[in-house]
Amino acid sequence: MQARFGPAGNSESFYATGHKSSLDMPAWLAEMGLNAYEYQCVRGVHLKEATARKLGELAQMHNVALSIHGPYYISLGTTDPGIREKTRKHFIDALWAARWMGARPVVFHPGGKIGGDRADALRRAKEHLAELLDIAEAEGLGDIPVAPETMGKQAQLGDLDEILELCTLGERVVPAVDFGHLHAAGAGALTDAEKFAGVLDRVEAVLGVEAVRRLHIHFSPIEFTRAGERRHRTTLDEGYGPDFALLAGLMLERDMASTVICESAGRQAEDALVFKQIYEKMAGS
Repeated sequence: MQARFGPAGNSESFYATGHKSSLDMPAWLAEMGLNAYEYQCVRGVHLKEATARKLGELAQMHNVALSIHGPYYISLGTTDPGIREKTRKHFIDALWAARWMGARPVVFHPGGKIGGDRADALRRAKEHLAELLDIAEAEGLGDIPVAPETMGKQAQLGDLDEILELCTLGERVVPAVDFGHLHAAGAGALTDAEKFAGVLDRVEAVLGVEAVRRLHIHFSPIEFTRAGERRHRTTLDEGYGPDFALLAGLMLERDMASTVICESAGRQAEDALVFKQIYEKMAGS
């Protein structure tokens, strides 16, 4: 089974070469040899239906698989009624964009800093997500998978076990495993293949082998402090992990058909291609 590779959003080089519209991205990525693209709605869903549908058509034409990153403003664990209502709107808006675009899944951050007990915050988040899934179902959006993402700061809701707990709500909730975030939150934890395998094994133990085979992955070099993520780096920056080759070997060994989305700062498409080339070299293709 073949993995797909692509960027989160648009690289600086995309604009430097004269492009202005994300509608140009599918052809641009295909020319590079990439075949995935995570459209960014992190500041809110602002694109029109016609634009989203056109992007979906162009992506299909160029064999580029689309996903969406939902707004950062989604906060599942909040107790604030106003923020809960805004979360509902951002969540449903992102699902509608995915419907128009043909994107799968909708990736989102489960929330910001945790106030109070972590277990209580997770309970609230799970209950809130269940409510949002019911709303999505009522609006005819229940077939679109949503993917809570592992987070990079220790004070945030969204460690691996918390994300997997959210995913036990049903098959339409799938994990988005950001290995850079896990590496940062663990103060440089992913140092060898055994550590990467432990992440995949944990996903399999909770959600089954097919969840691993179809895993939606975020990957980039990352700078961190004792509190976790500081900022995303690139493959040109020396001394920053984690090492993608360690994961690539496991992807091949386990016959994973993952989508690998690169979030490197400013050169996410170029680094996605670096990761793809590592994967293909190890596969012997």
